[in-house]
Amino acid sequence: MIIAIASDHGGYALKEKIKEYLREREDVKIVDLGTNSEESVDYPVYGKACGEAVASGKADRGIVVCGTGIGISIAANKVKGIRCGLCTSVEMARLTRQHNNANMLALGGRTTDEELAIRITETWLDTEFEGGRHKRRTDMLDNM
Repeated sequence: MIIAIASDHGGYALKEKIKEYLREREDVKIVDLGTNSEESVDYPVYGKACGEAVASGKADRGIVVCGTGIGISIAANKVKGIRCGLCTSVEMARLTRQHNNANMLALGGRTTDEELAIRITETWLDTEFEGGRHKRRTDMLDNM
């Protein structure tokens, strides 16, 4: 699975920790779309870049991180075909995959501790979409 990952300055440190975790997984290849430091940048640039990588098929899924995860998730969701879920718990990560078939995960670098972020990421990567009645709803989202 190819995972695109991007962050702004507020999410940079957590992005780097998530990359460390992803490198340990044999089933994941990482495409890092930046930013590459804690120097101030604009989160919409990185949310869009990651969303476009997923929507175009250059990556299977994407992970974006900003200070809270809110702004960068909004930016990613502006890209047609993206269903980016901001997750603050393992349960949200499981449900965003099972029910919403989220192809992107957003996290908050200033609001989610590293250990929880890794558990959220692991759950999100390992949970499958349930389909069924949820497929009808994700199709509706994709057609908006």
